[in-house]
Amino acid sequence: MHKKQITISIIMLFLIVAVFWFVEVENIEAEPGIVEIPKIFAHRGAVDRFNESTITSYKIASGEKVDALELDLRMTKDGKLIVMHDETIDRTTNGSGKVSEITLKEVKSYETVGEYNNRATKEKVPTLEEVFQTFGSSQNYYIETRLVDGKTLMEEELVQLLAKYNLLHKKKVAIQSFSEESLKKMGQLAPQLRLTLLFKRGHFNLDKALAVDFPVIGLESSDATVKTVNALHSKGKEVHVFFNHAEKMKEQQAKMKELNVDGYFTDDISYTKQLLNSIKQ
Repeated sequence: MHKKQITISIIMLFLIVAVFWFVEVENIEAEPGIVEIPKIFAHRGAVDRFNESTITSYKIASGEKVDALELDLRMTKDGKLIVMHDETIDRTTNGSGKVSEITLKEVKSYETVGEYNNRATKEKVPTLEEVFQTFGSSQNYYIETRLVDGKTLMEEELVQLLAKYNLLHKKKVAIQSFSEESLKKMGQLAPQLRLTLLFKRGHFNLDKALAVDFPVIGLESSDATVKTVNALHSKGKEVHVFFNHAEKMKEQQAKMKELNVDGYFTDDISYTKQLLNSIKQ
């Protein structure tokens, strides 16, 4: 009986502490963001209106006057950079295969496929160079690099293309990556570019985010709390947030507004602009 009473007391104490901790966290006020007006990044273009990561999708997004076009890079077997999020072309095109194991010519033999307004939409997968040829320095770019089969292979090709299109010295480009190795190589090759360290959902590490030299931290919205965002802001780091669940994106973006995050990777440009409109007025 005595042991039972002790157990109940311990449980009650734990519950009291948990309640006080929750109330304390809830009462923390969000500190001002690093930027006065949060930035809007067109995540893979205007994916609510056309096939992701295509020239047309980026043209629609550019017409919305976003702060940057967000592009994911993959490298083909013959060393060409294409704009593609996935490791394979299976999900977004009518072909199949791992990007690093097929040539650019093979990639170009397929098309991205989608359906918008009950209409089938098709378009070739663009190379990064084709994006630069289309928009030049008229747009800002937020480019995600990654390791190629575990190696830093795409960074030199990327810097060469940026130099070719005069984008290295215009503050037109920011680089993001989940790979510290890739970011460090980009920092060596093009130290003038701004670098963002990304954290996968459920793997955010505040201590690491505070310790690294990168000026911007990117994390999934469900990992962003008033405590973590305030801590990053206190170190002068911008916080850019992405959203993994389309059905919860609007709800999560509204929460991010309350936290004063500095940038939104959005799949719905119109909604995000409307949400942030009161800040911009």
